Amino acid sequence: MNRIVKFESSMTKMSAKMRHGLTTALLLFIMVPVGETIWLDVPPSGTKCVSEEIQSNIVVLADYIIISEDHSIKPTISAKVTSPYGNNLHHSENVTHGEFAFTTKESGNYIACFWADAKSHGNKDVSINVEWKTGIATKDWASIAKKEKLEGVELEIRKLEGAVEAIHENLIYLRNKEADMRTVSEKTNSRVAWCSMMSLGICIVVSGLQVVYLKHYFEKKKLI
Repeated sequence: MNRIVKFESSMTKMSAKMRHGLTTALLLFIMVPVGETIWLDVPPSGTKCVSEEIQSNIVVLADYIIISEDHSIKPTISAKVTSPYGNNLHHSENVTHGEFAFTTKESGNYIACFWADAKSHGNKDVSINVEWKTGIATKDWASIAKKEKLEGVELEIRKLEGAVEAIHENLIYLRNKEADMRTVSEKTNSRVAWCSMMSLGICIVVSGLQVVYLKHYFEKKKLI
């Protein structure tokens, strides 16, 4: 009887561990950035932009294509991608589709802008499908598995390792960013405190000078 109880207890613990492992794996895939598909309606005149804050040394892959239901009209667009410091990473004109890939050199907002070329769409909105991938989402797991001969559980473990590395790098980036923001906040508070003290000191000096001037004026007029 005791053996049966112990066996059931061990099975319960194993089930709890398996549930914990599955929950951890699910959280990892939720936290890791994956590819995004974005649908944009570009007006006849104007620009539509998408942006994402990305840390440095991250691979970015994206492709875009015009979705048109009216086959009698063949609209074209222009696209431009810029880095946080304004460097041009991709620029295409008069195209119906395109793609770009780069590795980020600095942290910040990377912006992709699209605008419709004049007289190519009959003054109608142009619909664009943009698929944007960053980080671990850019990896071709099928090629990796074929090259390194990974199958089943080994491949899933490799994916989890990549997810953990991506989360670790993201947490380090967030921690450094928080430290920079805290430093800026402390400097700002210090400057505000010094400005307040200087303002108070100036007010006291001006008040003292006014008192001395008024006293001298009244003594000169023999009012006191």
